Amino acid sequence: MKKITYLLLLSACFSFAQSTGKVKFSAKIENRNSDTLTIFGPKKFKHVIPVNKKGVFESTFEITEGLHQFSDGSESSLLFFKDGYDLNLTMNAKEFDETIVYKGKGEKENNYLAKKALTDEVFEMELEGLLEKEEAEFKTALEKKKTSDLANLENAGLDAKLVDIAKPMINQEGMMLMQYFNQKASAKKLENAVAPSFDYENHKGGKTKLEDLRGKYVYIDVWATWCGPCRAEIPHLKKVEEKYHGKNIEFVSISVDVDKDHEKWQKFVTEKQLGGIQLFADKNWNSDFIKAFGINSIPRFLLIGPDGKVLKADAARPSSAQLTELLDSLLK
Repeated sequence: MKKITYLLLLSACFSFAQSTGKVKFSAKIENRNSDTLTIFGPKKFKHVIPVNKKGVFESTFEITEGLHQFSDGSESSLLFFKDGYDLNLTMNAKEFDETIVYKGKGEKENNYLAKKALTDEVFEMELEGLLEKEEAEFKTALEKKKTSDLANLENAGLDAKLVDIAKPMINQEGMMLMQYFNQKASAKKLENAVAPSFDYENHKGGKTKLEDLRGKYVYIDVWATWCGPCRAEIPHLKKVEEKYHGKNIEFVSISVDVDKDHEKWQKFVTEKQLGGIQLFADKNWNSDFIKAFGINSIPRFLLIGPDGKVLKADAARPSSAQLTELLDSLLK
């Protein structure tokens, strides 16, 4: 559930851009994850900043005013750029969200975004406990958060363009989180029942049925080659596969790519050296197995028990510590 509200902002942030300008941006990052920072923005904007000999990322570049995103290869955060901004970022990559601080022209707007990302993440962690509660209690928590966020936005003295971008997003955050609650509630109803089966093409040849894996735990990743969040989980999935190599568990990845992208899927699996059991769903989203779990967004993760029953119909992602905690308890 981590950073759901951040992802909502990101999904719509580039649609508000209009004016162009130039900005100066520098970053001093302790324990950096990469020797480059990448800035993404409106109109497919992409700007790569290499670290210099002083250990600083520094560049002046043209932008389209509005929200952008910077990535160090492992983590991401939102930025707001306007013509003339001169921003200096300091942070410790080991405590990414908690340590982001901006100085310079535009610091107020960008510190607001950094703080909101952190408070959203904390709030969403708290909401995990409410997933077991009644829907009314969940809705009350969302409404309280929305009221607080709108008040903070209005009273922060931010640039009017950022306010115009953030306000409708805050209004939609509750809707997105409510959808997440409903997805979890629907998935929970499937748990402890015998899992529906599949019989899919295996990248290594032939076909694989779920019954072929009976007697083992089966962790399933439903994904597609075009899905950015799916691809972002791949490095984490590889680490999980390595951690539990030789244990009583199979890792299965089911692609819902359409038929015309079948060759693309084959090449992707080979070139990225994907592990586990790589399968191709027979009718993508309309596959019986996919529909049985009500999967309408990806990535989606499932956990099936050795007896073929559903343990988790909406399991934790490979990037979540909750997954390894669960698998550690099962694979003693």
